[in-house]
Amino acid sequence: MIIRSKAYARAALIGNPSDGYFGKTISFTFDNFFAEVTLYETPELEILPTERDSSCFAGIDELAEDVRLFGYYGGIRLLKAAIKTFHDYTHTHGIVHDKRNFTVRCKSNIPNLVGLAGSSAIITACYRALMTFYGITIPKQELANIIRDAEQKELGISAGLQDRVIQVYQGLVYMNFDKELIEKQGYGNYVPLDTSRLPNLYIAYRTDLSEISDVFHNNIRARFNAGDKTILDAMKFWGDITEEALACLNNGNFDELSRLMNANFDRRASIYKISDGNLRMVEVARACGACAKFTGSGGAIVGIYKDDKTYSRLVDELAKISVEVFKPNIV
Repeated sequence: MIIRSKAYARAALIGNPSDGYFGKTISFTFDNFFAEVTLYETPELEILPTERDSSCFAGIDELAEDVRLFGYYGGIRLLKAAIKTFHDYTHTHGIVHDKRNFTVRCKSNIPNLVGLAGSSAIITACYRALMTFYGITIPKQELANIIRDAEQKELGISAGLQDRVIQVYQGLVYMNFDKELIEKQGYGNYVPLDTSRLPNLYIAYRTDLSEISDVFHNNIRARFNAGDKTILDAMKFWGDITEEALACLNNGNFDELSRLMNANFDRRASIYKISDGNLRMVEVARACGACAKFTGSGGAIVGIYKDDKTYSRLVDELAKISVEVFKPNIV
């Protein structure tokens, strides 16, 4: 039996980057881009290389550029981390499964380095394949935690819960990561929402890769842990506007939702260093009459457009700065 499983790219509609700081977010998944894992029984356990594990280059310049953009690691480490944490989870919880081996490989068309959660999609898809192969069910709220642990504890990747929650639940989800709630039950409050209430959304992402997605050098985590009022106020602000955005979705007030999404980015820009290329992408989108905020860590934006004329302007104007625009197909 050949098992094929997918996990989809995601965009944060509102609230980010507060998901790692006990905040609130609303996110959605879309099937324009996805990671797919193929798994089938074999005598030995084997992980096949992905495109990101290539060791063949046109020359030394291409190798150096590849390392600059993507580092020294590819997709194999993500699959290894998924399998390792799956093993740990089943053993810790006394879940007995057979000893069959398998071969696994993955492929992904999620654009690299633009904040669409490509790494967590690979791990999520791998978990779905492993659960199917061994006939095991893991509750969604626990699965999101394990996927975060695979990245955070096994690989040392800074990771909040938002990406893992939305890719496990799929669709459109409101998430409350209240600290007391998480400490009490081990996970937050995750509420699936009606996707038909969404307005006209576009997503745009950079195709030039001349800059890596914004890597924040403001030491936000340390400032948060130290009780820095500027950072604490920002996290509270993002949590508050998430509640306001939820009300906007329920009553169809998309003008106010647009304002909140713009405010989300503007507050972020006030405390984070935003690269010139990413800032320009937001400015051009807003000049076209649409709102704009990051989908994640930078490199891609999401916003609301009013009509087809506005969308056409977005496509034309953003193309001039090597940014591609599309309408997300909500999963």
